[in-house]
Amino acid sequence: MLTKDLLRVSRAGGGYHPQFAGREHRPLAARVLGTYQGHVGEPRSALQSALADLEPDAPHFKLVRGLAKLLERESTFEPRAPVHPEHARNVAFEEAEAVGVACDSDRKTALKHAADRLDATPDDIERSLYADLEERQILASFDSRWNPDELVAQYNLSLAQTALFDATELRVLSSDPKALVSAVKRLRLMYEIRKTDRGREVVVTGPDALFRATRRYGTRFARLLRTVVKADEWRLTATIDDSGTERDFTLSDSDPVRPPGAEPVSDVSFDSDVEREFAARFAALGLDWNLVREPEPLEAGAKVMIPDFAFDYRHADFRVFFEIMGFWTPEYVEKKLSQLDSVEDELLVAVDESLGVGEEITARDHRAIPYSARIRVKDVRAALRRYEDELVAESAHSLPDEIVPDEDAISLADLADNHGVSEDAIEDKAFPEHDRVGRTLIRPAILAELRDEIEDGMAYSEVEKLLAKSGIEDASAILSELGYAVEWEGLSGGTVRRSG
Repeated sequence: MLTKDLLRVSRAGGGYHPQFAGREHRPLAARVLGTYQGHVGEPRSALQSALADLEPDAPHFKLVRGLAKLLERESTFEPRAPVHPEHARNVAFEEAEAVGVACDSDRKTALKHAADRLDATPDDIERSLYADLEERQILASFDSRWNPDELVAQYNLSLAQTALFDATELRVLSSDPKALVSAVKRLRLMYEIRKTDRGREVVVTGPDALFRATRRYGTRFARLLRTVVKADEWRLTATIDDSGTERDFTLSDSDPVRPPGAEPVSDVSFDSDVEREFAARFAALGLDWNLVREPEPLEAGAKVMIPDFAFDYRHADFRVFFEIMGFWTPEYVEKKLSQLDSVEDELLVAVDESLGVGEEITARDHRAIPYSARIRVKDVRAALRRYEDELVAESAHSLPDEIVPDEDAISLADLADNHGVSEDAIEDKAFPEHDRVGRTLIRPAILAELRDEIEDGMAYSEVEKLLAKSGIEDASAILSELGYAVEWEGLSGGTVRRSG
């Protein structure tokens, strides 16, 4: 994006038309690139002077400055001085005060005293005093992602984004509505999908738009444009608040606005702190469910709904969707409830208790989980458990009553993975050729061998190696079964001793 002072837009005919760069501006883009490349190692003031020299030959000075603004983000500027500038100033000013500088000779004396204190020369101090001022900083490196054609493309995208800063509403038709709505939600914008003669139109606003027109979401609209232009076919119409005058701004795939390759809005992961906190706490539980952010859209009658999350069961092809209804306005809640009327998939809905619509959600055959301030993970776990019990029963029924692993020793977790089920599904099965020790199945003969090989006073590290040869990871359960305990010796290790 560019800053608003670099926006180039025409208002001819009462419209709002960004002045895009074309193929004819490629030589200018190449010259701006070359200017940056040729000034590596030189101060910013020299670079700015060289860029200013390009402006008289350009269609508009803002075009040069816009291209330069994009390349400045690809540049690294740093102060270069024999002495850290701030340190040099502090010492030099102390010496100047002590000397009482009134003339040039006094100034030289102060610089000499400062140089003596800092083990430097007076010239070093002189060059260091203001080396950190912006215009004196050195262009240390320049590594642009773009060639001239790509720089023009980035400029056009940035110009269109800047034009959206003052947008109050977007209306978008896209051949990839899933990606569009997913980005809308990640950017914490409000949306609805309207059915039109040209297809489904996504209408995007900010929450404040339910009460009044506002421009505070313009930067989010601008970031959304990166996703819009990635579709093969798209058309965007925006309502612009142009200093109190309402104007229409229209873009489509026929305009020279293309993605230069940067990923869209990937830095925005959650719609709210409630979602972020819930996701972190749920992941820490290590359940048999994978939490998926922004799953595929759900058909909701003539509309589309993208839930906040989905829970995928790890041991079967089964998905439960999860929507979080936060502190929304009554109008938006009503729209959301109307969507739920037509959703037939398994759906859990966490609903802010202040909304008072839990019973209405339940009446739509969806499970309502009330919350206040934060979602209780245990409530979500309990709701998932209902599905999990059914899935475990199904998978257990598909297994024989007796299971005979090929391995001499295997953990229940690994055995369950081998069969593609959860541990609960094999919990009540019989293992006629193995003994169960803790969460490990082991053949009696192997257990007998270990009984003979493990001795009182053996180093615990040696025992671990012995067990590992048999494929046993749970050393504590096996040692307990064989009548041993570990006598720990601080951080240096431990010794196996007979217990009892």
